[in-house]
Amino acid sequence: MLVLTFCGVCTKVATRNRKGRIEQILGALRSGRTASIHELSLVLSVSEMTIRRDLMLLAAQNKVRLVRSGAVLRTGAEASPPVYSLASDSASRAAEKARIGAKAASLVQPGDVVIIDSGSTTEWLARSLPHEMPVTVICFALNILLEVGGRKNCTVVFAGGKLKSDTLVFESAEGLELIRRYRANKAFLSAGGVSDSLGVTCVEAAEAELKKAAIQSAQSRILVVDSSKLGRVTPSWFAALDDFDVMVTDSGISLEYVEIARSRGIALHVA
Repeated sequence: MLVLTFCGVCTKVATRNRKGRIEQILGALRSGRTASIHELSLVLSVSEMTIRRDLMLLAAQNKVRLVRSGAVLRTGAEASPPVYSLASDSASRAAEKARIGAKAASLVQPGDVVIIDSGSTTEWLARSLPHEMPVTVICFALNILLEVGGRKNCTVVFAGGKLKSDTLVFESAEGLELIRRYRANKAFLSAGGVSDSLGVTCVEAAEAELKKAAIQSAQSRILVVDSSKLGRVTPSWFAALDDFDVMVTDSGISLEYVEIARSRGIALHVA
């Protein structure tokens, strides 16, 4: 933890944690309303590329407006009401999600072609992939793209479209077709709910279509969820539980769902 002065304000800077770093960026911008990428890089002791990624996430949330050399804080009528952001989500089970993401990342081998779904847990997966590992990542969410984009040995295939600020998912007919057209040996899927009787679900229908395409395009399907999702149902169905070969979750999984996974032949990895 460092103590630095920026725009006349003394701030404690924690650069290893993205959530803490984003809070410091917002604090710096509140102090001076505007800041350059170079200034923020020096203050937070991270690369300018890291600052650019953080500012892109804040811009997607409508909290800042990007300018040529940095960003300007949006205030008053410019700023939209607070929305859920996967990139800065710390509301629930962050430690479990980090462990699940690391465990899921351990299933990726050099040379794999993997589809990484949107979500806060899958973001930890992307973050946990070894930086030097040769791998191809197919994705359609901004937070996943920012985690893997620019890595030396990582080939990224990105399905673009219109950005949904609450989920950071890009949606378009062309992006959906791209996911359907490509093939992967592993797909890592997140979910809002996992029910033995009603299947695997998410909140939005458009996102469900991307998940269906990912499942159809992958040789092995891996469900990556924290245990609070087990037994829950959300509005949009995208898969039966039987569609998955592997489930990665945390130690909060109930004995009921341990038995359900085993009875359906799903390999269970507990982080």
